[in-house]
Amino acid sequence: MRLLSISLGKAGPLFGLNHPDYSSVASAIHKKPVSTPSQASPVEIKPLGVVGDEQADLSVHGGLEKAIYVYPMEHYAFWNELLTRETKQVVNLQHGSMGENFTIEGLLEHEVFVGDKMSIGDLEFTVVKLREPCFKFNAKMKYKGAAKAMLQSGKSGWYLRVTQPGTLIAGASITITPGQRITSIASQNKALFNRGNQQDLWD
Repeated sequence: MRLLSISLGKAGPLFGLNHPDYSSVASAIHKKPVSTPSQASPVEIKPLGVVGDEQADLSVHGGLEKAIYVYPMEHYAFWNELLTRETKQVVNLQHGSMGENFTIEGLLEHEVFVGDKMSIGDLEFTVVKLREPCFKFNAKMKYKGAAKAMLQSGKSGWYLRVTQPGTLIAGASITITPGQRITSIASQNKALFNRGNQQDLWD
């Protein structure tokens, strides 16, 4: 298990300044890697997340409990195939495209539980909850079914609290220290998707 890249982004208009209906909708979902194994630049991580990263809506992103968003690179093949099929254009997403800060490998949602400790390099984090996608994710992916597909597939990623800040570089190894192991990210994901179906949120 290791950290493949560290990404950050700045808040800005999600749909562009000239969109007639949504010009005021802001997002920082457009994130780019600033540290990769081939360019392993050190990145400072503080209690509120990656230094230099921004969130447009602090009611649903960021803060101490959602300081870092983690996404497994194993899911990228799924998205490339889905989006290529649905948008009729060849899609080859780069790390950070899900809006994640940490792109990792070797660890998936069914293996991660709320309260688990993640050690990455010399830093420590606590698993908090899954990522709940919204219409902004649909806009980023240019596919109106993207949020539903994220939950239906179980490929949600998860948020971390920073418990030991410091400096990280891409390529750092990851270890997990189990917590109580009551609620996995996968089970949270399934419950949220079922609730969305019951409330007709996807129609």
